[in-house]
Amino acid sequence: MSKEVETTNAINLLSSGTLVNGDIESNSGFRIDGQIRGKMIIKGKVVIGGTGVITGDILCQTLEVSGQVFGNIKAGELVSLKSTARINGEIVTRKLAIEPGAVFTGTCKMDGDGDAKRKEILEPPK
Repeated sequence: MSKEVETTNAINLLSSGTLVNGDIESNSGFRIDGQIRGKMIIKGKVVIGGTGVITGDILCQTLEVSGQVFGNIKAGELVSLKSTARINGEIVTRKLAIEPGAVFTGTCKMDGDGDAKRKEILEPPK
């Protein structure tokens, strides 16, 4: 028997000058202005500010990047790369928005199959 975990509207914040080594899981949104070295599994929206640096994979619902990501990204809905974004890795998402000036080195797979694919993205294999 499994129980469902609901997402919340709370937002976690990792401020500039902070470094986290290790994986992070959260049922609510997350804003990163510091550095994370590890995998992120976030059931809500992730915002990576201009000073934010992620070295590791990101699994989330929606992602907005102004900083840097060195790793693979899987987002159930949308990945938005702002003009200052620097991405090196694979992106799998339903929708992708890239502003002029953003740098994306890697591959992208966009799949619009709806709810089944979004659920698959947000539920990592056990």
